[in-house]
Amino acid sequence: MAEAYKTIVLTGASGGIGEALAKRMAKPGRHLVLIARDQKKLDALAAQVAVLGATVETASVDSRDTELMGRTLADVQQRFEIDLVIANAGVTAGLGAGNSHEALEDFDRQIDINLRGTVHTVGAVVEGMRSRLRGQVVLISSLAGMRALPEMPGYSATKAAVIAYGHSLRGWLRPFGVSVTIICPGFVTTPMSARHNGPKPLEWSAEKAADRMWRAIEAKRAFFAFPFLLAWGIRLQNLLPAKLGDIFMGGFAATIEPDPRYTKKPDV
Repeated sequence: MAEAYKTIVLTGASGGIGEALAKRMAKPGRHLVLIARDQKKLDALAAQVAVLGATVETASVDSRDTELMGRTLADVQQRFEIDLVIANAGVTAGLGAGNSHEALEDFDRQIDINLRGTVHTVGAVVEGMRSRLRGQVVLISSLAGMRALPEMPGYSATKAAVIAYGHSLRGWLRPFGVSVTIICPGFVTTPMSARHNGPKPLEWSAEKAADRMWRAIEAKRAFFAFPFLLAWGIRLQNLLPAKLGDIFMGGFAATIEPDPRYTKKPDV
């Protein structure tokens, strides 16, 4: 029988996957706490979620702001018992111009959001779950965390770290009745994916991805990577000698457009 999730916290809620997940999870009797940076997008999503029957609250929080994230989730925990937290906030970047080294500020931002943001989100709620001896933590990683993409070193490294963190959490929290699910999506049609100029094999819509992800969450799967063929191809490729694996990855060559949300504007 599926878990009776009553209160769910979702970070990165205003992005493609986050928005689709929020809509997929919404139903009467469920309270969603949607967290992202863009309050206007959150307000629009909250209205759609409410139509689907869920109650909803939003919080405009940059996941790099550890103190604000902690206060926000502490306030939620004073009013609700959090059944499920989905650490979904994430950003991408790529190599510099002419395939030069990835800009250090881009690398740092990915560490701060993809890894530190995930750890601080989980850290703010997990002790409440542990004390109640129930709850579920979901970490959104990527197939790039299973096999690094040459053009995305920072993203690949942070998503691999999220996978390792999730495996560690699962072993620690199992005796306390708290489950951990690691999810590794492949290419999903989102604004993030639109900045990826290169092959995107077996790309899924955000709605299809959210549906499969939610089913994996309800089943409390320890690890879920999709699409199946691409995920298993990566697993098999990882068994090859490193040089052969590098040849295989050459077929995924791409360029990553800068994220307009973080592009510095010249002073005027």
